[in-house]
Amino acid sequence: MAARKVAGSGRGRLALLLLAFLAISGAVISRRSIGIRGQRDVRDLDARRAALVAERLRLESEIRTATSRAHLQPIAEQRLQMQVPAANQVFNLPRAAHDTP
Repeated sequence: MAARKVAGSGRGRLALLLLAFLAISGAVISRRSIGIRGQRDVRDLDARRAALVAERLRLESEIRTATSRAHLQPIAEQRLQMQVPAANQVFNLPRAAHDTP
């Protein structure tokens, strides 16, 4: 039998190789694009978290200032006509015991 030569087998392999290369390149580029987008999202979320932490600290500071005795005493005296109690008017109540494990 004579060896039969298939016409175009070299071109077919080259075409398959090029298609495989394009498919793999496209997958790599797509994966990297998704990774870059994810990195950008994480960076934005970190910045938002830092801003929220700073806002929480600012609000906690305002709460401490607003609930301090130095801030509340003039308000109680002026608006509510309250006075500082005498020593015999102060009662210290014991804390209730909590059953904590």
